[in-house]
Amino acid sequence: MIYKVFYQPTMKINPRRENTQSLYVEADSEVIARSTVEEQTTFNIEYLEELSPKALEYEQQNPSFKITEFKNEKA
Repeated sequence: MIYKVFYQPTMKINPRRENTQSLYVEADSEVIARSTVEEQTTFNIEYLEELSPKALEYEQQNPSFKITEFKNEKA
């Protein structure tokens, strides 16, 4: 499943809508997606959204669409 993660770039500054960014991550569940991003970044996660096939198709039309890959520390 592909999740769209909305986040603030840092936890040190109060969240502002204007600073919200997003990334896409592939994971088996929302819990795994959240924990992966939390463990490997300093982002302040606001919201995770599982993308339906139609939503994913729409997001892929954006030229900057890219699934973020994180290193697997258990490998």
